[in-house]
Amino acid sequence: MNTSNTSLTPTAPDQRVFTGLSMASLWFSLGVGLLVIQVGAYLVPAMGTQEAFLAILVGSVLGSALLAWTAKLGCDSGLSSAGLMHHVYGPGFARLPVMLNILQLVGWTTFELVIMRDGTNAILLKALGTSIHPFWSTLLWGAVLVALMTGSMLTLVRKFVSRVGLPLVILSLLWLTWHFVGVLQLQGVDAFLSRSGTGEMGMLSAIDLVIAMPVSWLPLVADYARHAKSSSGTFKGTWIGYAVANAWCYGLGVLVVSVSAPDTDLVSALLIAQGGLLALGLILLDEIDNAYGDVHSSAVSAHSLKPAFSIRTLGMGVAVLCTALALVLPMHELEPFLLMLSSVFIPLYGVIMGRMGLGQAHQSNNSVNYSAAVIWLVGIAIFHAAAQFAPEYGSTLPSLAFTFLLSWLTREKV
Repeated sequence: MNTSNTSLTPTAPDQRVFTGLSMASLWFSLGVGLLVIQVGAYLVPAMGTQEAFLAILVGSVLGSALLAWTAKLGCDSGLSSAGLMHHVYGPGFARLPVMLNILQLVGWTTFELVIMRDGTNAILLKALGTSIHPFWSTLLWGAVLVALMTGSMLTLVRKFVSRVGLPLVILSLLWLTWHFVGVLQLQGVDAFLSRSGTGEMGMLSAIDLVIAMPVSWLPLVADYARHAKSSSGTFKGTWIGYAVANAWCYGLGVLVVSVSAPDTDLVSALLIAQGGLLALGLILLDEIDNAYGDVHSSAVSAHSLKPAFSIRTLGMGVAVLCTALALVLPMHELEPFLLMLSSVFIPLYGVIMGRMGLGQAHQSNNSVNYSAAVIWLVGIAIFHAAAQFAPEYGSTLPSLAFTFLLSWLTREKV
């Protein structure tokens, strides 16, 4: 058994192997997904085409900058996400957000398995006219995830994601974009660009929706960035990689829903595209990266609580657990709960960036850093109050701004 708590100690120099290109490849790959394309489709017809693309550009740049900033903190400190929480909130209180993070990561991994299961059956139905029982397709993807957890995360990112997975994903996005742009040209580009929205979504709330994807990765990014060589390369690679992927997938979602029949769901629209079967299959295959990222980070966080078990052993256990949950839980009905749970991490990282983002903050020797804990809890309240009473302004930015500013003003400098 492993008794050293590697999750709470800075990464050793020989484990710092990621270049800026490695980080760009990783976060481009993690930024691509069916869920991202589907969320992009929500922007229209609630708002006009040009407004939607502006919201996508601003939200992707801003949200990915926050992700890259947190990645830089992980690289500079060598600490995992759990380590950052211990540093800022104190080891006693940090156990709460660490356990919440494990809970949400288990939930999102299970949801990813359901997406892969449903996508697999949709592809088989289109290609062969039949499908396999959801039990077996879930078990298949679960087995792939368990197998991946037996290997090295560092090797997977450098050898598979950068060299194999990334080119295939880019080719699939290029193909789908080329196809749907061709359909758009037949329907009329000018009409598409000049189309106005119904007014159901304002610019700030749209930007908030776009930012939601990159900031959802805040509780994970340090688990990978701590293995990077260069602080500058980590920041630039994470920012550019995720911003391009996020903007591309959101924009593709807007494009697909705009040229498809009103009642056509997104997966069906992708499948009926020329070459869409292969392209969707490649994107579906890329979803395993997202599930792997969630499982690895949940294992790192769990290791911080139970250092007697290795990250590899915990990862395999989490993968088995998520596969079992995907077989029995109605995950599509639980998605709102997962989104609500994810909201607690936006103010959580607002506090971390406020305390550590503009120079190294003093690490309290106390078990609980009460000021940081209180600011986080108030930030959660602001997030949900904004969503309830002023949805037109969004909830991510107000919560982040409050927690960051107050944490920065109240921090103890080294």
